[in-house]
Amino acid sequence: MDRATGLAAARPASHDGNRVVSRIKAYVALTKPRIIELLLVTTVPAMILAAGGLPSWQCVLVTLVGGTLAAGSANALNCYVDRDIDAVMRRTGHRPLARHDVSPRGALIFGTVLGVISVVGMALATNLLAGALTAAAILFYVIVYTMLLKRRTSQNIVWGGAAGCMPVLIGWAAVTGSLSAAPFILFGIVFFWTPPHFWALAIRYRDDYARAGVPMLPVVATPKRVATEIVIYAWLTVITSLLLWPVATGWLYGVLAALAGVALLFGAHRVYHRTVRGQDPKAMQLFHLSNSYLAFVFVALALDTFVR
Repeated sequence: MDRATGLAAARPASHDGNRVVSRIKAYVALTKPRIIELLLVTTVPAMILAAGGLPSWQCVLVTLVGGTLAAGSANALNCYVDRDIDAVMRRTGHRPLARHDVSPRGALIFGTVLGVISVVGMALATNLLAGALTAAAILFYVIVYTMLLKRRTSQNIVWGGAAGCMPVLIGWAAVTGSLSAAPFILFGIVFFWTPPHFWALAIRYRDDYARAGVPMLPVVATPKRVATEIVIYAWLTVITSLLLWPVATGWLYGVLAALAGVALLFGAHRVYHRTVRGQDPKAMQLFHLSNSYLAFVFVALALDTFVR
């Protein structure tokens, strides 16, 4: 075979390989990996608190893998349902279904298979309660938030955000096989944290949501009302985080959670004051700050458990 023939034969093989890699990347993108990272940040500290130290590595591994698959399932199914609005929003126009890198049928099958594997795996490898909570998290996010609330009410993220709070309950149940007051307080922290976190992002992409017909609060409410609710939920987040102190933690968590709370409240009030003055609220600064806040509080929880 001469050199020209060899090069011609190599090109299709190389092209096919690139197509396979691109297809794998597209399916991975359906799972929204960056969102999954934040969910796992809350899961491991909850498991550490539940165990009063390091839980078994097998339990942690199974829970993290199961949680990743469950979140990936919910996100992929969310992309399937929202493929029409994703295509018209600048923030989501790069997603695989919007770009036609994955077929709707492929996304539906992929998300469903991930969900089944995660629920069955969690139930068999940990316990039935953890498996049931995993199923509830997927169904709540896809059906309650994505299909019922998102396009119908400005309170969509308030109640729909409960799905993102489930990892702390799942992690706790995986370790103990039961639930108590502490995991529900952890649930409350994430629950109250979600609205100001997401509304800060929605302020930035208000025109996107308006174009897609999604009634996020910044689309349907005045800027002052949005900023006011951001402040209210920020205060509820900090207060709930401090409730954990007398219930299940020690002084280290209390001090660190209070310091983090001051930073979050400063950011929320800054958005409010800039809004009422007619200035750019700099909402994305609060969005990034809220990410750091949640990670810091849950890391503080783990550190406090080890110290005690």
